Amino acid sequence: MEGRFAEELYSESLQLSKLQLDPTSNANSEQNLDRVELCHEDGSCDGFSDELDDTSEVTGEWMKIEEKTRYNQHHTVGYREGVIAGKEASSQEGFNIGFKQSVLVGYNWGLVRGVTSALANLPDGLREKLIGTEDQITGLQGLYESVHSLSTTDALRLFNDEIMDKKAREQRENADTSSLEAGLAEQIPDRSGLRNHFAELRSLLLESPAIKVHLDR
Repeated sequence: MEGRFAEELYSESLQLSKLQLDPTSNANSEQNLDRVELCHEDGSCDGFSDELDDTSEVTGEWMKIEEKTRYNQHHTVGYREGVIAGKEASSQEGFNIGFKQSVLVGYNWGLVRGVTSALANLPDGLREKLIGTEDQITGLQGLYESVHSLSTTDALRLFNDEIMDKKAREQRENADTSSLEAGLAEQIPDRSGLRNHFAELRSLLLESPAIKVHLDR
């Protein structure tokens, strides 16, 4: 009776002791641990190998995407900077050509406006002493009114017409054209109004030696 009671009471403890003392169980546990360590060391286990392969593929794809993104960014930046540099160079070249063509005409046009304004606003007695004849005074007044009736836009249009007429004359001189074409070309009018105004002012000043204006540069 006592032996049976003791066996029931300590059955669990006895079973645990058997497990701890069983050499076969210990050997199997050690083998399992060794197998796990080998999986970590050489990657021979299928589960770990698959995970590593998936990680490598994701990393490779990400690197390709990043490389392509950087290439596109640098390509876009380079294209934009190239276009900007080209625009700046073209604008500067156009400015240089335009300035070269217009600076002298603009300077002369400013002289015409300034001189005619100054003479037209003189007192009548002083203007008669400086200019002399009535015809010269009338011519000066007409030039003053003609010049100041033109706006800045009108002056630019006249200057553009002058450039176009000059190109047409150069083409007539350099191209081998028939007599009919030459006759039609001769019908192109000379509309260089800005230069005409300057030439008229020069003529009036030459007839009025009392007025000292330096027109030659």
